[in-house]
Amino acid sequence: MDGGKVVRIYTLSVRREGESKNIIRHVEGPGKFNEKAFITLDKVLQIANEEGIRLIIAFVDNWWWWGGRAEYAAFRGKTADEFWTDPQLISDFKKTISFLLNRKNTYTSVLYKDDKAVLGWETGNELHATYSWQNEIAGYVKSIDKNHLVLEGTSAGLLTEQEVDNPNFDVLSTHYYAPIQWAIPGVLKNRELTKGKKPYFVGEFGYRNPNDAKTLVDTVIDNHISGIMIWSMRFHNRDGGFYQHGENYGSGSYRFPGFESGNNYHEKEIMDFMRLSAYRINGADMPPLPVPDPPVIKDIADVYDISWLGSTGASMYLIQRETTGMDIWETIADNVSDADVIFSPLYDDKTAELGKSYFYRVIAKNSSGASTPSNEFGPVDVTYKKFIDEFADSTNFVEKNGSLEFVKYQDIVKAKEDNNRLKGGKDSFIIYQIPESMDSIKVEVFLTGSQSGLELYSSDSLGTLAPGKDSLKLLAAKIETFPPYKNFYGFFIPAVYSCTEFPPHSRFLKIKFTGEEQLSRVEIIYSKIESPDPDIITIQ
Repeated sequence: MDGGKVVRIYTLSVRREGESKNIIRHVEGPGKFNEKAFITLDKVLQIANEEGIRLIIAFVDNWWWWGGRAEYAAFRGKTADEFWTDPQLISDFKKTISFLLNRKNTYTSVLYKDDKAVLGWETGNELHATYSWQNEIAGYVKSIDKNHLVLEGTSAGLLTEQEVDNPNFDVLSTHYYAPIQWAIPGVLKNRELTKGKKPYFVGEFGYRNPNDAKTLVDTVIDNHISGIMIWSMRFHNRDGGFYQHGENYGSGSYRFPGFESGNNYHEKEIMDFMRLSAYRINGADMPPLPVPDPPVIKDIADVYDISWLGSTGASMYLIQRETTGMDIWETIADNVSDADVIFSPLYDDKTAELGKSYFYRVIAKNSSGASTPSNEFGPVDVTYKKFIDEFADSTNFVEKNGSLEFVKYQDIVKAKEDNNRLKGGKDSFIIYQIPESMDSIKVEVFLTGSQSGLELYSSDSLGTLAPGKDSLKLLAAKIETFPPYKNFYGFFIPAVYSCTEFPPHSRFLKIKFTGEEQLSRVEIIYSKIESPDPDIITIQ
């Protein structure tokens, strides 16, 4: 978001016992670090310098979901609370700090402790630490790095005179998710306690009610508090769309400049206000949004799987297509959002004609104008037709029965942020009708319990799929499940049902719930053009 000057990034990740080695963590063990993870951080610092952004980097998390104090302790077979007092664990943690501060950036050759992209080091995120631990760690940081500020990473909403007077803490901050009537007195009390002594800012806040958000931000600016940071800004996914982080409390995932899919937490209203406030706190007028840079279209597997790396500040996209040999670009879709789906293609070209091939490109837009076109990708051959249902509504059903409910933000964390799902109860079903015989199907589902699952049936007529008449039409579908199977979040188990063998002339598909499941996406391929047999030679 333009206008802002400081970004507080999340803590260094720590390897959790028993998790997949495919998950990259910064800290693999005591004094053991993952170079690939730190090279990524090198790039972050390089870009921050190029963009004139300053970073606050926290060393460790109080919580377990990214790996934190409990994981450091587990390396030595000790408890999370011992992290604050055990000399061995404190020594292990100091090895991480020393490695980080003395690291030479692989892109810029600048040591982290000398890098002007760093505004300050924070002892951690929302730590429930003892004061003596905070003081020791802050002093250790200062013994290595004389160039940067040190922030205390406390979880408390109220500061103490001891913290304010401690020379090892250069800047103090607090987080607020409590009701606004409790937050405002705390912020004002902290302001009075630190006034004339050291900088104080609100390090995190999150409110779904935009009036509460505005009240807190206005309080910070009107009382000359050093700053305020909203939780949390999410960036574009390299595979298309945005990384998401829906939450059951506070705010959701804010994506700049705000999108309709975030209306449940007033995303665009809050993003507009935060941008205005970023300029206001700097004593400047807010300019129009910059025209977005061109997006980057990704490799296209088929015309039903089109995605792109989005452009910062873009609110919508225009999709253009060129038929091979025609040399004319036509607009096939306008005002397409890249913030509506996750883990799915951003666009599928339903108008593509069987047997033809196409090139594609994308243009980013916002209120200030349009980008130049993206790179082009093609030719993409259309060798089959594909029916897709993302479960925004019941438009695609020819018949349905039983306990069915479309869900968006309910259980969104458990469903890996998928905000369009169909929840079904035992023996509920839906039926699709396809224009031609089916060649293959893929049904993506979240299994919510040990007894959950699906039964898939196909037929050449709707009548034979009626309850009690469909037993001979049951498909021998393959099921594949995906991690996590055991987890701390309570995630549902993602699964995919697939099938490529059907009774003759199968144009109807019935999906029956055997427990309580949540359907995520259905793909049905039909009218497939068979590839010629390379072993058959035709002589004319």
